[in-house]
Amino acid sequence: MSAANNKADTFDAIVVGAGIAGLAAARTLAEAGRRVALVEARERVGGRIHTVQAIQGDLPVELGAEFIHGLPAELIGLVDEAGLTRFELDGDSRCVGPGRSGGRLEPCGDQHEVHKLFDELGHAQLSPNSRDLSFSEFVNQRKLGAEAAAWATNYVEGFNAADADRISIRALAKQQAAEDEISAERLFRVVEGYARVPEFLLRRFREAGGELFRSMAVRSLDWEPGQVEVGTETGRILPAKAAILTLPLAVLQARRVAISPQPTEIFKAADSLVMGLAARVVYELESAFWKEFPSLKGVSFFFAPEATPPTWWTTSPKPGSTLTGWIAGRKAKRLEMDLLPELGLETLSVMLGSPLHDVKKHLLRWHMHDWQTDPYSLGAYTYVPRGAIDASDQLSQPVAQTLFFAGEHTDTSGHWGTVHGALRSGYRAARQVLAPA
Repeated sequence: MSAANNKADTFDAIVVGAGIAGLAAARTLAEAGRRVALVEARERVGGRIHTVQAIQGDLPVELGAEFIHGLPAELIGLVDEAGLTRFELDGDSRCVGPGRSGGRLEPCGDQHEVHKLFDELGHAQLSPNSRDLSFSEFVNQRKLGAEAAAWATNYVEGFNAADADRISIRALAKQQAAEDEISAERLFRVVEGYARVPEFLLRRFREAGGELFRSMAVRSLDWEPGQVEVGTETGRILPAKAAILTLPLAVLQARRVAISPQPTEIFKAADSLVMGLAARVVYELESAFWKEFPSLKGVSFFFAPEATPPTWWTTSPKPGSTLTGWIAGRKAKRLEMDLLPELGLETLSVMLGSPLHDVKKHLLRWHMHDWQTDPYSLGAYTYVPRGAIDASDQLSQPVAQTLFFAGEHTDTSGHWGTVHGALRSGYRAARQVLAPA
C-alpha cells in the first residue's frame, strides 16, 4: 500500500465492473449515502447484456443476455421500476430428431422421458455423503433411450453452456428446484432492449451521487483490512475503504486483476468453477421472409441436436425481424466462430426445405459477438462441475470485511448464469458492505 491518502479523496467503496451485479451494488450503496466509485473497462455499461438496434421490426437485437427466465421478483421489480415493457414468448416448438440431421422441421415427438428426468432432478433428495455425478453419468444410470438421452444432453449443454461430462448433478438439482420456484420455463423479453435495465441502474446510481469511471480497466488491487487501492491501466489510483469485484469468472480465474495479497480461498473457489462456452448468430431478415416460410408462423423455438447451430428461436408472438441460432457447451468448443454465420444459413435452408439462395435473398445482415475472446468476459457464463457445489457459497463470503465478490458465479440460490442471479449477488454484496463491523 502507498502512503495514506487524503481522507477526502477516499471512497467508501469501489465497485469494479458495471455489469448488472456491479450496477446493482453501486446503486444500493450510493442510495444508502455512501461515496461510491464504479469502474468499468468498457465504454458502455451492462457487461454481458449487449443490445444493438435492428434495421426493421419493433425489437432490437440482443447479443448477450436476452431472456428473463421466469418471474424472479428482484428482476421483474427492476424492469417495472424502470418503466420498461416485457412480453412473454409464446409459440410452438419444432424439431429435427437425432439421426435425422438432414431432415426438415416437424412437430416435436413425445418428450415424456426427458420431462420425467428433469422433474426427477427438481425433486432429488441427494445425500451429502453420496458421490456427485456428472450429467452424463446420471443419464447413463437412468438408462434413457438413445434419442431421449440426446435431447436431454442437448438441453443441458445448450442451456448451461456446459460439458455434460463435467457439469454437476448436485448443481443441476439445485438449479432445477430454484427454477421451479420462479416458473423459469416461462421466458420474457424486454421490448425496449435489455440494455435499458443497466442504463436505468446507472441513472439511479448517478442521481444518488455515484461516480462512474468508464473505459478504465482495473489492473491491480492492493489491500489491507479497511483499505484498498485500485490501480487502472491509465495509471490512476483510486483509494477506498472496501471494494466489490464483479469480474466475470474467467477474468477472475485469469488473474487479469493482480490482487495483493491474494485472497487464496477466493481464488481456490473460483478455480473450481467453469466458465461455459456459447455462441450465437442473429440474422436480421426482410419481412417477406416470414411470408415465404409460413411454417415458422406461431413457432418460438426449434431444435436440431445434430445441426449447427442446434437451437433456434424467433420473437413470437411479437412480430420481429430476427432469427437467432445458438450453440453451446462442447459443440461451441469445437466451433470455428468465423464459420458460424454461413453454417447457420445452411442449417436453416435444410430445416426449411428451401435452397440456400432463397434464404439468403431475404438476409439484411447478421450479428455475432465472440464472448470467448472478449477480454472483459472470456466466456459466456458459469456452470458448476461435479465436486464444486460449495464454491459459490465460498465466493460470496467477504474477505476481512474489505473485499467482496459479486456476479452470477457467486449466486448461492441455484441461478448461475442468469441476469437475476447476478442482480441478487449485487444486492447481497451491497448489504455485506453496509453491515455493521
